[in-house]
Amino acid sequence: MRETPYVRTEMVEALPPPRRSSGPGAWLRKNLFATPTDTLLTLLGVAFLAWALPHVYGFVLGDAVPPGGTVEQCRVLNAGACWAYIDARMSFFVYGFYPAEEYWRPNAVFLLTAALLIPLLWPKAPFKRLNAVLFFVVFPVVSYILLAGGSFGLRPVPTEQWGGLLVTLIISLVGIICSVPLGILLALGRQSKMPVIKTLSVIYIESWRAVPLITVLFMASIMLPLFMPQGTTVDKLLRALVGVTLFEAAYLAEVVRGGLQAIGRGQYEAGASLGLNYWQRMAFIVLPQAIKHVIPGIVNSFIALFKDTSLVSIVGIFDLLNTIQAATSDINWSSPTQAVTGYLFAAAVYWVFCFGMSRYSLHMERRLDTDHRRKP
Repeated sequence: MRETPYVRTEMVEALPPPRRSSGPGAWLRKNLFATPTDTLLTLLGVAFLAWALPHVYGFVLGDAVPPGGTVEQCRVLNAGACWAYIDARMSFFVYGFYPAEEYWRPNAVFLLTAALLIPLLWPKAPFKRLNAVLFFVVFPVVSYILLAGGSFGLRPVPTEQWGGLLVTLIISLVGIICSVPLGILLALGRQSKMPVIKTLSVIYIESWRAVPLITVLFMASIMLPLFMPQGTTVDKLLRALVGVTLFEAAYLAEVVRGGLQAIGRGQYEAGASLGLNYWQRMAFIVLPQAIKHVIPGIVNSFIALFKDTSLVSIVGIFDLLNTIQAATSDINWSSPTQAVTGYLFAAAVYWVFCFGMSRYSLHMERRLDTDHRRKP
């Protein structure tokens, strides 16, 4: 006998609506209160911020002496950051010992840097080839003539008088620009099938990566003149520039080599099937893909280089950090918060530049992303 199928005779009570999967509440549940451990850590973090933020705000803004204030205000008990001290010594922090009446020359270099670098980094800007020639060929010559002087009626200013943010930007910019092509050549050399080229590239890369940057700077600034002919001198800033560039190139070579290894052999074979020689395959097919894959690593090296420029202060070059350290001995602005305020200012400057490079790196990653896989 066939069984009668079960037929419901009563309506089932309606279930509550599901939780929202988007919006602030869903984000909080997913990221901050997903588990009891996450909830505990979130509450501890909120408690720490509730305790720390009022103190930070009081020191940085609430109890701080604004620009234009006096040193007597900075010496008051429980006074906050002495921003009046930063305002008074700003010229020294930016230009170092550069003559005050010649400040227009570094200012012109800053303006030229922005006018040429921003269009070069802006993908949709026109005249890219002309812009590149002006920035990489004409701009270095014009900048040196402006800063060093000695021609076109400009007063000579030796590099010993350069300092502050000016020197920090010079070292980082020259190091970044010059180390990239050298690092790419070293990466290609390490993958070369010619034993001599490969061995020399490996020796160079491993030798420079085996020593810290501070040792390189000491060698370039102190030991190198001992091996030079008697009476021969090399500018201290130039020695630091060469040392930083050669050091950074070794690290960039390994970053680029990682990108080259990520490229399948089919890309090399495709270039060869088109009749392209080695350098054409590298320039038009392999390197563009390899560099796209390692943009985070390259920018990470740039950020590390920008921060490592502070090490040149050890060899007597007055970069931003060294000028701030030297200014702490100014008894005219002596106060309990003088040094802390100076280091806060230095940290803010470094953060602005490093954060800017990081954001631009993310922008380039999104723009060059050709992967059609669904993102998590």
